[in-house]
Amino acid sequence: MAPQAAAGARQVNAARVFVTGASGYLGSQLVAALAAAGIGVLASDVRECPPGRRVPGVHYLIADVRSPGLAQAMRGCEVVVHLASIVTPGPGSSRALEYAVDVLGTRNVLEACLAAGVRRIVVSSSGAAYGYHADNPAWITEDQPLRGNDEFAYARHKRLVEEMLARHRIEHPELGQVVLRIGTILGEATRNQITDLFEKPRLIAIRGSDSPFVFVWDQDVVGAIMHAIGGAPDGVYNLAGDGALTIGQIAERLGKRCIVLPAWLLQGALALLERLGLTQYGPGQVRFLRYRPVLDNTRLKRDFGYVPRLTSEQAFELWMHARGARPGPMRGP
Repeated sequence: MAPQAAAGARQVNAARVFVTGASGYLGSQLVAALAAAGIGVLASDVRECPPGRRVPGVHYLIADVRSPGLAQAMRGCEVVVHLASIVTPGPGSSRALEYAVDVLGTRNVLEACLAAGVRRIVVSSSGAAYGYHADNPAWITEDQPLRGNDEFAYARHKRLVEEMLARHRIEHPELGQVVLRIGTILGEATRNQITDLFEKPRLIAIRGSDSPFVFVWDQDVVGAIMHAIGGAPDGVYNLAGDGALTIGQIAERLGKRCIVLPAWLLQGALALLERLGLTQYGPGQVRFLRYRPVLDNTRLKRDFGYVPRLTSEQAFELWMHARGARPGPMRGP
């Protein structure tokens, strides 16, 4: 735990923190950190936490973020950390379900916070809320408009959620908010659609685009949330490590080569492969790779008071070595 996270934790030792999405990748790490800091935590998730993964002293609750009884469960808690969302839809998912969980679920969480007298909510948003656009600035600050693309459910929902949060900040100032727009999370055990891209024999690059990635160490995400629980200033903050890595730099570190394709060709190929059921990616992913929002973390460090311990490059290399993907000689074409 970072020094500032530990200091913040001591300030709220007697508080109870309610966590949604507590059994997920990030939630389980946060719950363990809260328990280690001596903070009472109520860990809620739509799935039951297996006995072997439970942290001693933590209270576990099976609860859907859409549940009308959420306010009753929150009573007595001072802080709610809202992590629950559908990041990688499963085979049985739908846009309607994802909207119900991501957007309507967040609305229900906010209403429950107000009914239960919660004093602060910490929300995990995403750099995806800015959207993937050709005119994105080289480095995006929190003052940029939110334009999460309608074709990407996750980006659209993060935009809608943040618009809702902005209205609540005006209408309900009694509920403090810390909103963290998180970059690409990497840790020793991270595995998702983005890391799947890096584990391919060749990395896909789009002609004319550097496809920069900003990474943030998973323990820095936990540390920033702990810092928010400890009384850091309300506000909206980009959460990412310093710097960025282009797709070419990522390939070089992995000892791989890039297949460089024009955008139109890659879109056509992915559309065909998707129809044949041969890829998890669709033509929309071309925009996702081509116009990546690169998060400026100045406000996080200056105003929020949290300095990420690992840079983007260090977080990537930690993941790379943990996966056994050690750099080797550049492979042939």
